[in-house]
Amino acid sequence: MKKSLIFVVHRHDASHLHFDFRLEMDGVLKSWAIPKEPNDIDKRLAIQVEDHALSYAKFKGVIPEGQYGAGKVEIWDSGKYELESKHDKKIVFVLHGRKLNGRYCLLSFPKAKNGWLFFKVKER
Repeated sequence: MKKSLIFVVHRHDASHLHFDFRLEMDGVLKSWAIPKEPNDIDKRLAIQVEDHALSYAKFKGVIPEGQYGAGKVEIWDSGKYELESKHDKKIVFVLHGRKLNGRYCLLSFPKAKNGWLFFKVKER
C-alpha cells in the first residue's frame, strides 16, 4: 500500500487571483500556481513556485501589504493523496479531497518557464 500524504489547494487573491496547488513531497510542500480554478474537466497551466514548509498546509488569512504574495489566502480544498509515480517531467497521483478526487497528473510543459500542465486522468 502506498503512503498517504497531504495536499492542499489555496485560493490566493493576491495581485491576481490564482490557486496554489501543493503536494507533500520530500518533507516539504511542492507548489504550483494555477491561474484558473482547478477542475475535473480542463487542463490547467501550473507554474512551479518555491517549496513551502508542511505547516503552511493549514495557513489561511491575509498576507500583509508589502510582503511577497500579499492578499487573502483561503483553503479551497485539502485532503490526502497517494503518489503513483514521479519522474522529472511527470507526476501521477490520486487525490482524496472535498472537490478534487481521482487520478491526476502534472506534466512538464517546456513552453513556459517552470511550466506544467495539471489535469485529471481519464479512466479507460
